[in-house]
Amino acid sequence: MSDVLTMRAVNRATLARQHLLERSSMDAVDAIAHLVGLQAQAPFAPYYGLWSRLDGFASSELSAAIVDRRVVRVVLMRGTVHLVVAADCLGLRALMQPIMNRDLRTNSLHARELVGLDLGAVAAAAIELLSAAALTPKELGSLLADRFPGVAPASLAHAARDLLPLVQVPPRAVWGSRGAARSMTAQAWLGDLVSPVITIDRLVERYLAAFGPASVKDMQTWSGLTRLREVFERVPGLLRFAGQHGDELFDVADAPRPDPDTPAPVRLLADFDNLLLSHADRRRVMTDENRRRLFDVKNGIIPGALMVDGSVAGTWSITGTRVSSVVEIRPYDHLLPSEEADAVAEGERLLRLTGFPDPHEVRVRRAE
Repeated sequence: MSDVLTMRAVNRATLARQHLLERSSMDAVDAIAHLVGLQAQAPFAPYYGLWSRLDGFASSELSAAIVDRRVVRVVLMRGTVHLVVAADCLGLRALMQPIMNRDLRTNSLHARELVGLDLGAVAAAAIELLSAAALTPKELGSLLADRFPGVAPASLAHAARDLLPLVQVPPRAVWGSRGAARSMTAQAWLGDLVSPVITIDRLVERYLAAFGPASVKDMQTWSGLTRLREVFERVPGLLRFAGQHGDELFDVADAPRPDPDTPAPVRLLADFDNLLLSHADRRRVMTDENRRRLFDVKNGIIPGALMVDGSVAGTWSITGTRVSSVVEIRPYDHLLPSEEADAVAEGERLLRLTGFPDPHEVRVRRAE
């Protein structure tokens, strides 16, 4: 009979691995490797994600790693842009190719345009173009359309995105900089960097070390891959637990599983934070009611989340101009005075990360 893990025990274990029970002293690159990347479709979200997890994190640390090509932005898990360490880029991208192949067949905007097209020829042309220069999707689509007349340029650019490991290059996502999303092939951008093969078995272990204990469905939700049950079954040494709601949870033996009564401090998570997107059963970090609140947004935007006692308890946003800056925290329900004070303190810390000028203000909107 498997040991039973309560939802609170699962919560505390996940928070410990995410460095959200206590900020870690590791550097940004090592943290990104441990977390198997940070979702990065919002270009500056990873800065907030690392700030919430690392002690003494400064935006310049991540900016330098992007410019120095130690970390890269590339389409990976769930078919979304992630920031990963350079050494993981090609290995992870190869594992995620089934997601891209599926998108080529099913994408509602582009699949029909690509029917009957020689995708190998498109890939070869895109490699030639993107090995020579960093291009925006519009520029790439226009150049490919010259070679494949009659096909929508946007669809050709999207096909290249699915067929090839394309990295978005600086100044995109460099703190304080602005720039369109320009891409090159990973091979052209990273040069001779050794990128080891990552097996799906090893990826299971890395996922559990960062997000576990977790079910097969949880990892499938995080990755976008399917049919992973047989992989979990064959990975040696995995522990098995029964979840509170009857699901089977797997874990690596040496990962932390703290006492469920361990306090969880107030935290402000980044928008699109992977903690909120990487499990099929999200009750480990939010109630069903608060999940509906958090994801009830237009255009698929997932806002920054206020975490209280390890669970989503509201949202936050920040605005800054040349003359003032404001962090607004919007709890879903009333906070205890100590919780509100901790949330304000986190907002003050956040302003120190951004470098926004004084005067500044941290506002806590009263729950209705």
